[in-house]
Amino acid sequence: MSQPQLELRFIHPKYWGVWLGILFMALVSLLPYRVMLFLGKHLGRFAMKRIHSRRKVAERNLALCFPDMPESERQQLLQRNFENTGIALFEICMAWFWPDWRVRKHLQVEGLEHIEQAQAKGHGVILLGAHFLTLEINARSAGLNFEPTGVYRKHNNPLQNFWFYWGRSRSLSRGMIDRSDFRTMFKTLKNKQILWYPPDHDYGRRRCAFVPFFAVDKVATVTGTSALAKIGDTVVIPFFMQRLPGNAGYKMIAKAPLQGFPTADLTADAARINHEIEQMILTQPDQYMWLHRRFKTRPEGETSLYK
Repeated sequence: MSQPQLELRFIHPKYWGVWLGILFMALVSLLPYRVMLFLGKHLGRFAMKRIHSRRKVAERNLALCFPDMPESERQQLLQRNFENTGIALFEICMAWFWPDWRVRKHLQVEGLEHIEQAQAKGHGVILLGAHFLTLEINARSAGLNFEPTGVYRKHNNPLQNFWFYWGRSRSLSRGMIDRSDFRTMFKTLKNKQILWYPPDHDYGRRRCAFVPFFAVDKVATVTGTSALAKIGDTVVIPFFMQRLPGNAGYKMIAKAPLQGFPTADLTADAARINHEIEQMILTQPDQYMWLHRRFKTRPEGETSLYK
């Protein structure tokens, strides 16, 4: 998608709140890393007590996915998840406003050779991503190590859309693609480039299969990963980032390419993609975006899981 531009209309008072927010983020980014972690953790705890609707969604998601986990453990996981959600807000400031040297200072990279080898062999590469709370800092870190193209959802507020695009593409030299623009995604892979693609949200019934995700047996899952992987010699590489304990920073991880993927069975492929995403989540379940209503779309005739 074309890069949004700053426009004269953005000086209108209705945009002043966005400008104040951006100024605040730029100033926050100057704080020491450990201070941002501390503030984010406590902001998350505060949000857990105040944002009841999202807390209920996260509680329900965890109960559906981990029904055998003792309630006390799920509550601990829920609290850590909200703490990490608060930290994620500060990571937006880091990702958008930190200089490259400061990002690299807090970054470890594992498995980069899988991406480099795939490109050296002339493959297009799908980075199989997921909506972890480290998403913003992951995008910035990825662009410092190779040249991916990201998938992006346009924001309704035009000034907010400008800043989100600017922030996320800060180190993505190839820019970003609207999440509905499959034609450009196909072209990217046909040109043997790298595409970051996260198929783990609920996008409705269109082009989806109902397959298991953790303990929920019928979850609306897009089949786009299979369609994209059929382009030429494209390989699919699971790709995610962990926030390390304490002040140790981040580890960006690329796994070995999936073997025997895709197949002629879209449903089986969707189930495998969900399994791969499960394995990524299980490495750090408190850092996944459980606040999203992942199970809102149900098969015809089935009742909502969020009542």
